Amino acid sequence: MRRTIPLLASLAALAAIAFTAQAQAQAQVQPQIQVRANERYCLQGRQWGYPGNCLFVTYQQCQATASGTDAYCDINPRYAFQLQQQQQMQQRRAY
Repeated sequence: MRRTIPLLASLAALAAIAFTAQAQAQAQVQPQIQVRANERYCLQGRQWGYPGNCLFVTYQQCQATASGTDAYCDINPRYAFQLQQQQQMQQRRAY
């Protein structure tokens, strides 16, 4: 009996570690890209890189921030890709 309790505790700990490792590995293999509604437009340019500063809800907000600089605004590529994926899924469901 004295050996059974530590053995069971050890097995439970190993099972928990294995489950956590498997969940982390699966999350890395299938990343989910979720773009928040406030990330639709990105301020892009030499100092911002790509995709840039993607914290703008409207194109006008982005343009106001870019005003007077060499930066420009464009749609967030992650947001555009997410829209494309959603449209493809809807088309597949329609068939």
